[in-house]
Amino acid sequence: MKKILITGGAGFIGSHLCKRLLDEGNDLICVDNYFTGSKENISGLFKSPYFEVLRHDVCFPLYVEVDQIYNLACPASPIHYQHDPVQTTKTSVHGAINMLGLAKRINARILQASTSEIYGDPEIHPQKEMYWGNVNPIGPRSCYDEGKRCAETLFFDYQRQHKLDIKVVRIFNTYGPNMHPNDGRVVSNFIMQALQNQDITVYGDGHQTRSFCYIDDLVNGMIKMMTSSTKVIGPINLGNPVEYKIVDLAKIIIELTKSKSKVIKKDLPVDDPMRRKPDISMAKDLIDWEPTTDLKDGLEQTIDYFKSKLK
Repeated sequence: MKKILITGGAGFIGSHLCKRLLDEGNDLICVDNYFTGSKENISGLFKSPYFEVLRHDVCFPLYVEVDQIYNLACPASPIHYQHDPVQTTKTSVHGAINMLGLAKRINARILQASTSEIYGDPEIHPQKEMYWGNVNPIGPRSCYDEGKRCAETLFFDYQRQHKLDIKVVRIFNTYGPNMHPNDGRVVSNFIMQALQNQDITVYGDGHQTRSFCYIDDLVNGMIKMMTSSTKVIGPINLGNPVEYKIVDLAKIIIELTKSKSKVIKKDLPVDDPMRRKPDISMAKDLIDWEPTTDLKDGLEQTIDYFKSKLK
């Protein structure tokens, strides 16, 4: 049994990670300030004596004794991270400093949940880990993109300077139950609109692409990364390499929900990436990971979850 700290543990990804690690027999401390996470996401875990919850903001230091730290805390959808952009950057940067400081004090292994957004609007396709990205440092998305890039810098500096045991994964678009219904991201937007027979809003011409990874696959990858050899540091892309046009995703969701919705088009937001597709060769080679869930299978489970939220 390992003692594990998960920051952002009541969020979409964090709540699934908590459940999986608890099911595997670990002793968990879940930390969240509930800005975008919710107690409802983790309510099924409260009865376990090995699940502890702390309401805490990672911008402030934390003093606990654990073996491993998963650092997930940060609002991840544009609606949420643009609400208070200064706080978003602080969560990524101060949060990384505080969790790295904790890991250094207690000699814990620490994993950073980084993001495909560090690639910005990529000029290389698909995106390999060696690509440095094409990010606007002063745009409305920069608080998230540059905050996460700075967090990676801090992780690698702690590794070089203090020989800290770090792991970094870059997470691509992920979907599944426990997504926030109003987070403004494409899967939750389309499903909520389709279930209510509202027009489905596609930004731009709909030909921009995304790659969608089901949450269970992502959690498998994160745990494989955390338990990999100390030589495997990363960064490693975790995402589904099957690429879809946004307009095609809308059609699939209309079909699965049997919705009467029609697709309407609006102007593309500032700095919205045109293409997104991970090269997962490193994940396959180094941690023996690749996603296995078909998009339609994952969407059906996600649609069932959102249906329950609308009742």
